[in-house]
Amino acid sequence: MITESGIITKLIGGFYYVEAAEKIYECKARGVFRKQGSSPCVGDKVEIAVPDDGYCVIEKILPRKNSLLRPALANIDRLVIVSSVMSPSPNLLIIDKMIATAVKKNIEPMLVISKTDLSSADELYRIYTSSGINTLCFSSKEYDADTLRASILVDGLTAFTGNSGVGKSTLLNAMLPGIDAETGDISKKLGRGRHTTRTVELHKHQRGYVADTPGFSTVDLQRYEIIKKDELPHCFSEFVPYLDDCRFTSCSHTKELGCAVLEALKEGKIEKSRHQSYVTMYNEVKDIKDWEMK
Repeated sequence: MITESGIITKLIGGFYYVEAAEKIYECKARGVFRKQGSSPCVGDKVEIAVPDDGYCVIEKILPRKNSLLRPALANIDRLVIVSSVMSPSPNLLIIDKMIATAVKKNIEPMLVISKTDLSSADELYRIYTSSGINTLCFSSKEYDADTLRASILVDGLTAFTGNSGVGKSTLLNAMLPGIDAETGDISKKLGRGRHTTRTVELHKHQRGYVADTPGFSTVDLQRYEIIKKDELPHCFSEFVPYLDDCRFTSCSHTKELGCAVLEALKEGKIEKSRHQSYVTMYNEVKDIKDWEMK
């Protein structure tokens, strides 16, 4: 019996696939993790016991620096949110919820605007670059793979997410052709894509790993990644310079007189759509008690 340290790259049917010592080990997890409410997930750094015969076992989950509940993923360095200019149309509230979730968990957010050969991305690009979000446009008809990799991938773990059908798998295939990620057609009748990615899986590249994740819904975000109302303003980084200048310390930054955030909004220093998303998110959580979030 030997012990190896590695990273979980995939979970299928109760089996964890751990990359360690330049090999992939098929592992089971000890039942104690489930009893403790801390089951392993993709991206976890773990210690495994490797027997001479039989299944390998995950013995220990090493400390996480962050994690998402859905999709279940740990130790993320950059979250790349993919949104198409059309088919499906961009949902700014979903984009802003994912950005806020990333900021809360100390993950660097990035926005990739896809399908720019179908329509102009100028306004979407302007909104998010002016809000301090690293933003990139992508067309599957014209791109340079080396430039994409240099612009998007970081050392460590880069996760890709976005609503179904926006082209996450197409983008991954463009950067890392060896992945051969499954792509799907858009349902014109429904106006959205099929969930072509069904599980979270890590793919290795020269600088680290990328994670393609299943498409998410607004319900998933509201249920699994709730941000408390007191934390929410700090998850909109362009609000931060003004938060200490409000007249009242209890300011919600939604409608109060003497609110420095609202003044910055009036002066065009904060984008209207970003503030609208903030107000929507604030109203969703303002009456939720701490015990209801446990």
